[in-house]
Amino acid sequence: MQYHRTITLKDGRPCVLRNGTYEDGQAMLDIFLLTHGQTDYLLSYPDEAAMTAEMEAEFLRARTLSENEIELLAEVEGRVVAAAGIGAVGKKDKVKHRAEFGISVDKAYWGLGIGRALTEACVELAKQAGYLQLELEAVADNEAALALYRSVGFTEYGRNPKGFRSRYAGWQTLILMGLDLQEENSHGL
Repeated sequence: MQYHRTITLKDGRPCVLRNGTYEDGQAMLDIFLLTHGQTDYLLSYPDEAAMTAEMEAEFLRARTLSENEIELLAEVEGRVVAAAGIGAVGKKDKVKHRAEFGISVDKAYWGLGIGRALTEACVELAKQAGYLQLELEAVADNEAALALYRSVGFTEYGRNPKGFRSRYAGWQTLILMGLDLQEENSHGL
């Protein structure tokens, strides 16, 4: 999938949103390592990274060539500061209508509108790819993210009280959220 758009951040700087390409392998690995060390709300820790820059580059190449999956990046002043993407839940008939959404933003760029822009872009791309449902999991304590997801129409459909076992906070409840992509301005599954 292909995507390219320039937005203006809340501080007036331009930000380019585009699909990551093979050439972005090292930059995407770097932003992954950075963001996963900045917050306890993401799935893994930097020391658990299994990808190399070359593996990341190949992953981005596959996503660029894909008709229904994408990995976006956000660039500010030529620096990758965020990543987001949609991936198929599966290829079987019973689940091929579902996609998963994930996002991470460098903490230095929180509150500037990047998270919203990437989320809205992924919703748009999921619809274009023909998905009927977009899903995510968020840590219950991540109030800013939950507010963002709700504002674009995601609704809670479940909770996993022991979804994450944090090295620092112990058990973290995961909120399972979904967005019905079949209806305009839908607000639920």
